[in-house]
Amino acid sequence: MTRGPKKHLKRLNAPKHWNLGKMVGVWAPKPSPGPHKQRECLPVSIILRDRLKYALTNKETQQICMERCVKIDGKVRTDHNYPAGFMDVLELEKSGDRFRLMFDTKGRFVLHRINREEASFKLCRIMKVFISANKIPVAVTHDGRTLRYPDPDVKVNDTVKIDIATGKMTGSILKFEVGAMVTLTRGRNAGRIGQLMHVERHEGSFDIVTVKDTKDHVFATRLSNLFVIGVGNRPETTLPKGRGIKKGILQERADAEARGDL
Repeated sequence: MTRGPKKHLKRLNAPKHWNLGKMVGVWAPKPSPGPHKQRECLPVSIILRDRLKYALTNKETQQICMERCVKIDGKVRTDHNYPAGFMDVLELEKSGDRFRLMFDTKGRFVLHRINREEASFKLCRIMKVFISANKIPVAVTHDGRTLRYPDPDVKVNDTVKIDIATGKMTGSILKFEVGAMVTLTRGRNAGRIGQLMHVERHEGSFDIVTVKDTKDHVFATRLSNLFVIGVGNRPETTLPKGRGIKKGILQERADAEARGDL
């Protein structure tokens, strides 16, 4: 009888958005326990080997991490299976690279290149707000941070700006309200960006929200899939290529033909 959690992950069972080749090998990196869920993260080894091509093998990613070259959210991470997730800031000082993990319109992680100024903060969604044992107000974010004594106006589903160096809240709160600029982090529409139009409350079931993008496409999803990133048409962070506008297959084909890829 086996005891405890599994230590291995086979390639066929790895999340599809990691884009690992099916025939390349048997195993995939199993993310360590950390701030993001196993199926909603991207291990550092995949970032270094498959995305940035700084390593050819898993062993090389291990050596890069052990040389303390990789920083995530301002902290050096020597675990090559550390789970990086949505909105995390990845910094490689030796090469001068800084990236923010975002989604493309197909729900896959993209490494969005950012400058030094933008790498100094990240956006965090508030998951719960409560009073702790010693009467201390506490807010918990989507990446497992516990913010003591948060702004009293902070509510669940709002987004706050976190200074990476200090771990404290900075700037104004991005309220979850009609008219806010939102992105989707889960579901069929993950990665799409638009304006929150309507919220339907369903007691005892999932609340449904309606979102409209800048091309006037309207789509609906669960409230838990939303992440507020700005007010009106002004995002707090720069957006990846495509700006969250999902294209149909005919549009994609026309664009590929125009580029000369077909």
